[in-house]
Amino acid sequence: MDSLNFLFSAELKNVLLIPKILFGLFALIFLAATVYFVASSGYFRIRFWQDLKELFTTRSYGSSRIVKRWKKTRSRLDFPSESEHKLAIIEADGILNEIVEKMGYKGETLGDKLSQLTPVQFPNLEKAWQAHKIRNNIVHDPDYQLSLEDAKRTLEIYEQIFQDLQAI
Repeated sequence: MDSLNFLFSAELKNVLLIPKILFGLFALIFLAATVYFVASSGYFRIRFWQDLKELFTTRSYGSSRIVKRWKKTRSRLDFPSESEHKLAIIEADGILNEIVEKMGYKGETLGDKLSQLTPVQFPNLEKAWQAHKIRNNIVHDPDYQLSLEDAKRTLEIYEQIFQDLQAI
């Protein structure tokens, strides 16, 4: 009974007042630091703006970045170099790979991801395979010849796919 009286006594309250104040201050400092680091990390800000943009637009967040990449890729056709045309097709295939991955399909290569799709899920699946095969020819065959017309036709396929997926 003496120990119970001691726990509720005024002497113990006076002795514990300083540690209570110190621990309260530590808690406030750690809370403020946590709020500061979470706010400065940008994670929640990005997630908030991403959700807000998707709510008020018909396009998904990040599509403007894809549009910018696509314009840069398309501009490679303005150069007379065949290597620039090949690079444009490789970049377009990379954009398609990124889009399909964001759709939730997993695999090591774009071919693995495309093989998981059906024409119902992906209306231009056959054309995507066609363009991807041209990309594979460029990458795997160093002697592959690509005319400007073939490059334009292939990039038009990619552009149609991106438009159908509402990525650009």
